[in-house]
Amino acid sequence: MKILVVGSGGREHALVWKIAQSPLVKKIYCAPGNPGIAQLAQCVPVAAEDINGLLALARQEQIDLTVVGPEMPLTLGLADAFAAAGLAVFGPTAAAAAIEGSKKLAKDIMQKYGIPTARYATFTDYQAARRYIVEQSSPCVVKADGLAAGKGVIVARTVEQALEAVDLIMRDRAFGRAGDVVVVEELLQGQEASVLAFTDGESVVPMLPAQDHKQVFDGDEGPNTGGMGAYAPAPLVDEHMLRKVQQTILQPTVRALAAEGRPYKGVLYAGLMLTPDGPKVLEFNARFGDPEAQPVLALLRSDLVEIMLSVVQGRLAGQTVQWHTGAAVCVVLASGGYPGSYPKGVPISGLADVPPDVLVFHAGTALQDGQLVTAGGRVLGVTARADNIAAAIERAYQGVEKISFAGMHYRRDIGRKALN
Repeated sequence: MKILVVGSGGREHALVWKIAQSPLVKKIYCAPGNPGIAQLAQCVPVAAEDINGLLALARQEQIDLTVVGPEMPLTLGLADAFAAAGLAVFGPTAAAAAIEGSKKLAKDIMQKYGIPTARYATFTDYQAARRYIVEQSSPCVVKADGLAAGKGVIVARTVEQALEAVDLIMRDRAFGRAGDVVVVEELLQGQEASVLAFTDGESVVPMLPAQDHKQVFDGDEGPNTGGMGAYAPAPLVDEHMLRKVQQTILQPTVRALAAEGRPYKGVLYAGLMLTPDGPKVLEFNARFGDPEAQPVLALLRSDLVEIMLSVVQGRLAGQTVQWHTGAAVCVVLASGGYPGSYPKGVPISGLADVPPDVLVFHAGTALQDGQLVTAGGRVLGVTARADNIAAAIERAYQGVEKISFAGMHYRRDIGRKALN
């Protein structure tokens, strides 16, 4: 088979790495890819959002299966365009991907179908949002409705912080049109976890639960990022909890989307808060999480291509998904200044010195005159698998110690929650 992977980040590098292990695969293309991916696949300079360009590439190279990494091309209708052209694609339609593309739509569906989530209200009027926050006078979360690269969510512990968040999103337009609608919801208490699942629109097969680290600094301090690291499996989500998530969240959501005329095929990502009242949904994503994909795929024992084909062909019910024992940890190395503005083109050194059993997934890198340099906020994801979480943490940070670039920063506590 010829496979095309769409995207250029750490998640896509992890996908290409896992896909390359399948005996079904003859050649992998990646659009646009990155220097790390280029070691495993032929990178083609077509942007992830260029639907027509990707369609032309898939036809020209006679691609058998296209795997979509990021959310933007899905919400723009890549899967719809490929399906209309008779091409196999792994990823939901635009109507189904709206569960991520619109936080309001996701909340409305959850409310309608009784899927556990935080109480909320939505606003298109700036003054109405401010009045509501003052009336509630309690900690809340303020969210831009649309896609904001994982940064459009602001946790407000005081009324003043919530009002500032509304100003930032609706008045200052920090996230552009993603802030046309604002969702204000109660601040749930508990620990966060991510449960990703394969679904063919009927059957739902959860992956190993993971935990992402969103805040930029150790101890969950500082602003939200796209994710500073992740580990799997998250011990908070034991077998009993995973069954509960399956029965009360994943399966009902897939059924709800079908009932709404939005049948869902691909990976459904549930970002959860494990509250004293049980698991509740913080957000849905319409694809593999990043960086959760890195440790989860490192632990996947089954053939990913075979699973994806079973999803596309509607035969997931017959699949057994197997996992390696042990645990995996991914530590993100970020550019100086991230998640704010940051320089690009900073030389990276030390990758050749990383132990061979430690994976380094490229997230924001480029080649400049033969030198590997930074090209994004999240630059590399250093990922290690070991017999247990403590050993995986130790191994990942041994890899981190070998790598350097000016301004590089990272969290030093990835996975520590699992040890507690």
